Amino acid sequence: MSSTVPASAPALIRQSSFLFFLLSRSLSRFSSQIAGVAIGWQIYDLTGSAFDLGMVGLVQFLPTALLLFLAGHAADRFARKRVVALCQLAEALTALFLAASTFAGTLTELQIFVATFVLGISGAFESPALSALLPEIAPQGSLQRATAISSGAAQVATISGPALGGLAYAFAPSLPYGIITVFCLLAAIVMNAIPVAQQAPGKDEPTSDDLFAGIRFIRNNPAILGTISLDLFAVLLGGVTALLPIYARDILFTGPLGLGILRAAPAVGALAMTAVLARHAISRRVGMRMFQAVIVFGAATVMFALSHWMWLSVLSLAILGAADTVSVVIRFSLVQLSTPNEMRGRVGAVNFLFINASNQLGQFESGITAALFGAVPAAVLGGVGTIAIALLWMKLFPSLRTVEKLE
Repeated sequence: MSSTVPASAPALIRQSSFLFFLLSRSLSRFSSQIAGVAIGWQIYDLTGSAFDLGMVGLVQFLPTALLLFLAGHAADRFARKRVVALCQLAEALTALFLAASTFAGTLTELQIFVATFVLGISGAFESPALSALLPEIAPQGSLQRATAISSGAAQVATISGPALGGLAYAFAPSLPYGIITVFCLLAAIVMNAIPVAQQAPGKDEPTSDDLFAGIRFIRNNPAILGTISLDLFAVLLGGVTALLPIYARDILFTGPLGLGILRAAPAVGALAMTAVLARHAISRRVGMRMFQAVIVFGAATVMFALSHWMWLSVLSLAILGAADTVSVVIRFSLVQLSTPNEMRGRVGAVNFLFINASNQLGQFESGITAALFGAVPAAVLGGVGTIAIALLWMKLFPSLRTVEKLE
């Protein structure tokens, strides 16, 4: 553990490498949020099929599962900022194709799925490299604060990106893709300008030992295994956001505007907590704080599930988002600081797969449970299950519970 005094939030923002990282990641996050709205709306407009709409998520997830080991190895073998910049360039070219085809009126359903698959490939390679890059540029002792600021910027994109995408699509269906093209090109330029030390060259040819080293490393480190698996099961059980349309229409009796407020509430809570963590880093008992945050997440889920008042539902979701941010910041910092630099890409790829799988499968689990038992029992069951998982993991991974400091 380092005794270095961590940089303050303003000092981090003034540091060129972190500022470039933040700008590039924010532009990329805005692009993904705009793409989610535009592609979803366009595929449903073309086909009118809910099944095809659901297939968009599956097509984006498949590359993550298929390319997990190659993506992690690439992040450890090549210069990470180059990997990220190339992925952003690929996303810009894909968006340019979608913009031109939409403008010309020749875009087909198959072309959208192919483009979505390409975006999924880019995301599969970009995310591990991006997560492994942050510890390289954050000043010593400041990773937790840098993670909080980066998470806050992502939440801003999550809140405003879909609105920007929807507004642009209403103006012209090709406009969102044009915006994505510009944003991704700028993101690639800024990412490439980050000053970072040259990585040691990797082996000429990856071996099976190289590719699967991330899984072996996680399996042999109980704290990291516990951290990643806790995220997987907590999100898997606590995926209440998939049920928000049901709550908005049938339980809270509000319209599309109310649904938009409900969807924004977790991000607003997360952004508020980010502002707190950027100024006041968690300095002690971080392992226990992470478990407490997951328990609060579960309790807020139960409170939302039982609420029949709009104000209480919004408050519950905001608390849920704030608790999740505490957990995310601690989990990310713990995993990155516990992993050697030369392994961060491969470990990050496994972590990215777990996050994606938990989000996708969590929505599926919530939908199936709601279909069987109803929305309220499904949400209550998810919240109680999240609390139970946190308590069980405290027993199964005592080394994680007793982590005192991150840096």
